[in-house]
Amino acid sequence: MKPTFAKLVFYSLVLIEILLLAPLGDSPDLNAATDNRNLSVDQILDRVENKYTDSEFSADFIQKSFLKAMDIIDQASGKVYIKYPGKMRWEYEKPDRQIFITDGEKLWVYRPDDNQVQVGKAPSFFKSGKGASFLSDISLVRQKFDISLKKGKQNEDDPFYYLKLIPREKTLDITEILLMVSKQTFNVVQIISIDLYGDENRIDLLNFAFEVNLDDSLFSFSIPEGADVLQLDE
Repeated sequence: MKPTFAKLVFYSLVLIEILLLAPLGDSPDLNAATDNRNLSVDQILDRVENKYTDSEFSADFIQKSFLKAMDIIDQASGKVYIKYPGKMRWEYEKPDRQIFITDGEKLWVYRPDDNQVQVGKAPSFFKSGKGASFLSDISLVRQKFDISLKKGKQNEDDPFYYLKLIPREKTLDITEILLMVSKQTFNVVQIISIDLYGDENRIDLLNFAFEVNLDDSLFSFSIPEGADVLQLDE
């Protein structure tokens, strides 16, 4: 059975909302967090870039999507693999199986239960920073967004920094992104994106692993025989 329009919107939004990945369950080292208090935005970004540049990693993820106009709250979960530069693989396991794959040039969205594949060009689909294109190249965050510390959220004893990102190119897809950054590890532990209609998407990650060696075959895809092939809008 083909997915409903609401589910297509929901699953597409994951490629609009996510910027970075990090474990939700970091156990903060109080001394390290204390040493990293009161950093500027540039200093925070420097440390985040040091963590993510040239990296390859995997994580389990939980996504919640709040669709305001439809009064819908959806939840999905699965596993993600990221490899610098430009390679991503999102494997949805619940509630429906679905896989997003890009090698940095091509994009495939595969729904195995329907034997359906959507294909497109990654640079076009991910233009203006959407689709977490900076997830596999963290330097794009500074290029695509105006970044500030979120007012009213900073507390000296809080183990996190809260960053507010406003896209420089205005689109309907994203009007604001909020990042929660660990003061101990400089992992981004939570990502919330908000669109023009007030819909919110939230990503949390756990069981995060940087020290992995991901084969490039994870980021390519061969279309199964007999699959229904559709072109993604770009």
